[in-house]
Amino acid sequence: MAKAGRNGADRAPRGLDVLRDPVLNRGTAFTEAERDELGLRGLLPPHVHTQSEQAERFLITFRKLADPLDKFVALNALHDRNEDLFFQILVDHIDEMQPIVYTPIVGLACQKFGQIFQRPRGMFISIRDRGNIAKVLRNWPYQAGIIVVTDGERILGLGDLGAHGMGIPVGKLSLYTACAGIHPTQCLPVTLDVGCNNEAVRNDPFYVGLRQKRVTGKEYDDFIEEFVTAAQEVFPGVVIQWEDFANHNAFRLLENYRDRVSSFNDDIQGTAAVALAGIFSALRITGQPLTDQRVLFLGAGEAATGIADLIASAMVSQGMALDQARRNCWLVDSKGLVVKSRKDLAHHKLNYAHDHPPVTDFLEAVRKLKPTAIIGVSAVGGTFTREIIEEMAKLNERPIIFALSNPTSQSECTAEEAYRWSGGRALFACGSPFDPVTVHGQTFVPRQGNNSYIFPGIGLGAIACKAKVITDDMFMKSAHTLAQLVTESDLAQGSLYPALPRIREVSAHIAAAIATAAKDSGIAGRLAGQEMLKEIEAQMYDPHQ
Repeated sequence: MAKAGRNGADRAPRGLDVLRDPVLNRGTAFTEAERDELGLRGLLPPHVHTQSEQAERFLITFRKLADPLDKFVALNALHDRNEDLFFQILVDHIDEMQPIVYTPIVGLACQKFGQIFQRPRGMFISIRDRGNIAKVLRNWPYQAGIIVVTDGERILGLGDLGAHGMGIPVGKLSLYTACAGIHPTQCLPVTLDVGCNNEAVRNDPFYVGLRQKRVTGKEYDDFIEEFVTAAQEVFPGVVIQWEDFANHNAFRLLENYRDRVSSFNDDIQGTAAVALAGIFSALRITGQPLTDQRVLFLGAGEAATGIADLIASAMVSQGMALDQARRNCWLVDSKGLVVKSRKDLAHHKLNYAHDHPPVTDFLEAVRKLKPTAIIGVSAVGGTFTREIIEEMAKLNERPIIFALSNPTSQSECTAEEAYRWSGGRALFACGSPFDPVTVHGQTFVPRQGNNSYIFPGIGLGAIACKAKVITDDMFMKSAHTLAQLVTESDLAQGSLYPALPRIREVSAHIAAAIATAAKDSGIAGRLAGQEMLKEIEAQMYDPHQ
């Protein structure tokens, strides 16, 4: 029988209503009995296929497509007609599919969003809906457990794409389901359309959003407040993930709501946890303590300061004073090294503004500060030059080099460059996928420091225990959990993260750690049991069933 999904329906869907609902539709996989019960006789060809046969048929056509954007459109169309089949393909072929539904191809899909738009997914709530947001949210036919929301102002490294940024919440929530088993009906993508300051995007004849400049100030803040209040009213206890907001709003919104509702910012906190996990893995190879590390960031936005904050917290947990821990983290922004003497610093950079003479060049900063690790979150491609990587290799036997910006065009360096220019000694992680590299007879398998190792488990754990808030300690525990799941064979080939096909296992372990932490802190609305991992695994959605 087709699975129930809609809330408040007067009668169970039948016939074409079933086939047109991606949550209910199974296409030719409906059994003979289901066809009779649901009024599908004559609406489907007579042969009953298994879902695995359907998947095989889709993959044959999909793999003939050469253009990654065409592949994105094909997957999106499948998502719109048969969710179980879509998620089976994602789960069974996550290595192949994740780069299409999320980074790096989702960035291109957002840029072309108006051209490839087929069917609305999620909710577009505009500034014109002020005063009626709760009413608008009630149009959503399911009981949401998690919302990923963006205002489209800072989409990946691509800037302001306005309403065309909807591809990010949709892609992210696909990973919540594929990687952590959160049921698709619990996932609600939301774009808050307050305008767009990118004139080229706004004037695109296919642009789907409001054709006006962005609303700012009190009007913007009141709109966000109404959204958060309405979301909690319509979907009590819903988890809210803030996604791809510009720096000037991202930090404010996180601080305003982190202690009020179950919410987090993946660009700040999720990126931090996955980066810290990669550092923990790298230190298993070098044998050095975390407190001996000096980390230099290229970039000083939400990702950089989020990572620095979590690294500093981890150092404090190992006995270092907070001031000293922060002094082990240095930032370089577009104007050079962040130092105390500068008068142009945004608030979020101040904790990492140290006493030091001005330095305008990143290579010179490497030479002066002698870091053990460099982390690129600048969204400027090619900025880890050969000179920089060779200098890191002079300073360190095993230099830690994380080029975390995405999509691929924004990566600070490629895996090939990091390994070759360091003579095969770099401990490398990336924000976009790269192929294995062979140097001096050894093959290195780089793995993405992708937030999908962290945020699905955070969301699953928060939903499972009904966490009242999401704390920094939860992200610390998720980093430790992720690092512990890296095997010795992973490390032997230079992989600082587990293989992506293990992602559901990773998410379940992180979710169990999150739920246990919430219980221990007294912020769990639903108490965690003694067998939390088993409880988590038992409630994960499986598209094969």
